[in-house]
Amino acid sequence: MSENNEKVGLETFHYDNTTVRNFLIATTIFGIVGMSVGLLVACQFVWPEANFGLQYTTFGRVRPLHTNAVIFAFVGNGIFAGVYYSLQRLCKTRMYSDLLSKIHFWGWQIIILAAAITLPLGMTSGKEYAELEWPIDIAIALIWVVFGLNMFMTIIKRRERHLYVAIWFYIATFVTVAMLHIVNSFELPIDFMKSYSWYAGVQDALVQWWYGHNAVAFFLTTPYLGLMYYFIPKASGRPIYSYRLSIIHFWALIFIYIWAGPHHLLYNALPDWAQSLGVVFSVMLIAPSWGGMLNGLLTLRGAWDKVREDAILKFMVVAITCYGMATFEGPMLSLKNVNAIGHFTDWIVAHVHVGGLGWNGFLTFAMLYYLIPKLYGTKLHSQKLANVHFWIGTMGILFYAIPMYWAGFTQSLMWKQFNPDGTLVYSNFLETVTQIIPMYALRAFGGLLYLSGVFVMVFNLVKTARSGKFQPSTEAQAAPLMKDYKPEKSEHWHRRIFEWKPVRMLVWSLILVAIGGAIEIIPTFLIQSNVPTISTVKPYTPLELNGRDIYVREGCYTCHSQMIRPFRSEVMRYDPADLEYSKAGEFVYDHPFQWGSKRTGPDLHRVGGKYPDSWHFYHMLDPTSMSPGSIMPPYPWLFEQEWDKKRTPAKIRAMQTLGVPYPEGYDQQAVADAENQAALITKGLELEGIKMSSDAEIIALIAYLQRLGTDIKNVEGVAEAGE
Repeated sequence: MSENNEKVGLETFHYDNTTVRNFLIATTIFGIVGMSVGLLVACQFVWPEANFGLQYTTFGRVRPLHTNAVIFAFVGNGIFAGVYYSLQRLCKTRMYSDLLSKIHFWGWQIIILAAAITLPLGMTSGKEYAELEWPIDIAIALIWVVFGLNMFMTIIKRRERHLYVAIWFYIATFVTVAMLHIVNSFELPIDFMKSYSWYAGVQDALVQWWYGHNAVAFFLTTPYLGLMYYFIPKASGRPIYSYRLSIIHFWALIFIYIWAGPHHLLYNALPDWAQSLGVVFSVMLIAPSWGGMLNGLLTLRGAWDKVREDAILKFMVVAITCYGMATFEGPMLSLKNVNAIGHFTDWIVAHVHVGGLGWNGFLTFAMLYYLIPKLYGTKLHSQKLANVHFWIGTMGILFYAIPMYWAGFTQSLMWKQFNPDGTLVYSNFLETVTQIIPMYALRAFGGLLYLSGVFVMVFNLVKTARSGKFQPSTEAQAAPLMKDYKPEKSEHWHRRIFEWKPVRMLVWSLILVAIGGAIEIIPTFLIQSNVPTISTVKPYTPLELNGRDIYVREGCYTCHSQMIRPFRSEVMRYDPADLEYSKAGEFVYDHPFQWGSKRTGPDLHRVGGKYPDSWHFYHMLDPTSMSPGSIMPPYPWLFEQEWDKKRTPAKIRAMQTLGVPYPEGYDQQAVADAENQAALITKGLELEGIKMSSDAEIIALIAYLQRLGTDIKNVEGVAEAGE
């Protein structure tokens, strides 16, 4: 056999299946964990007591756990499994380094474990989809580099000259996620698990949603498009529909997507030019997104008879359809008139989960059903069970999404409805919450269905694995790459310029994705008029700063916004006395910003001075005592734990480093000032018959809440600042 190989110039090598299997197992396990936490979160909207009275399981703490587990553990491990399997076969070589593969696998699982421990403990940076604290951020960057090095060196030593379209998407994913993560994770540590974002207010919001939107783009979309381009032809036995369309799809997508982040901040305090750029590129995004969807679906021409019987193809078809729906809806939501209806409502939750459950979830399931039989050298245990999973999962998506769309439209209509005399029909925000609780119950049922389907899949795949024998490696043969090959002029220009030059493709991918980010972000740092100041806005007092840290720790931003948009309905609801919407200059000392992305509860930007201290005291102790029917859980630990005196000087020094104008040497006086303010609040509570230690966390939180929005009350100061 070896003699024959030498005659035809073939080399024998072995694909690594062990790493692929490990990532598939991790995908399945963390999928169940992440979805179970999601189901817990959904149940808490109907039964607030489902946090079991523990501070570690409240919505504000487990919601980031759910998003991180699903995005980075479930989908992340799915990406790596698919990449490690397909890349070896597309390049006709084993992965560059088995050691790097092992470091990547175990390093990623340790990061996930660290997230699962720290987030329920309240160790969070307070930035959506980027909540993990600085040591974990550094670990993510290092492990991502390990993955990229292993991937790229595999491409370099390939035996196949042509880089298939899936590999283009893998390369763009690597360089863009690295850029996004590093830029957004600039933070100033004050100790091992506490830091402040390097950016503040408007700048922080722009960087965060440049990251947040493109985490969806380049972690949940581009790598899965690469997997789509590999697994759909494999599962259907049909070549990809159009090579030229794949070229347009790839380059247009990675260039346009990076600009779209500001559409998350429409009608916010972001400069108008940045909002407009986000809208323009978001609308343009429909073309490449649907180009990719059509390329995937049209690949199945001539194979639709297989779809009737093959559960794998069913999952793939619905996945691509959900991708098309989500990538049409996203640009539509970026239009200002539509965004005015959808933003801060459950419509956005429905939109995100059509993509998450349908696109990412179903394509991952299809990949699992395809790969496990191959890795174990056997057939799938039961096509019937796979079809049962498909239909249960599809019903789960419908029961999840449709009630959330209904809830979102209901919320928006109720928020904006006026009486003939110009007053709000639903002046009590809680009325808009209690109205949609049945929709939340249906959403939880949909999540239960979807999770049940996953258990059906696990049973099917375990039976499949037991009927076969795992093959740690697969033998393959290929001719070595010709080093002195000269392309013919008849070869397609894209092949000659990019597909045979992986380094060039990497560099140009980085250039294209960096352009949009640089043009949007740099002006907000260099041009002062983008973030006007207001003379009356002062730094937080040390006690307020501690209260703000407690607010961030408890994840209050996951239910409450701090952004009153310039709508009559919002200024009348949240600032009826002065009718002032939120201004950019009010957030200049906010590290991180706390504008939020959804309103389960009312906006809090003007809550300062609206209620007495005692109201906040009783509201945190038992929300229903102040707001009958509230679905907010009580926070009894705030009355038992003490605010952080020990780290207060370090917090002040960190803020000074970040440009907050505390007096020189103020860190030495900060604790005394905080204690004095706490004593005043405690004394006020005593006058109302409430006895509480001035060191309790609730006192610091009250100080922060009573500060919110009060700086803007001096209208003359606003006028002087030109706002």
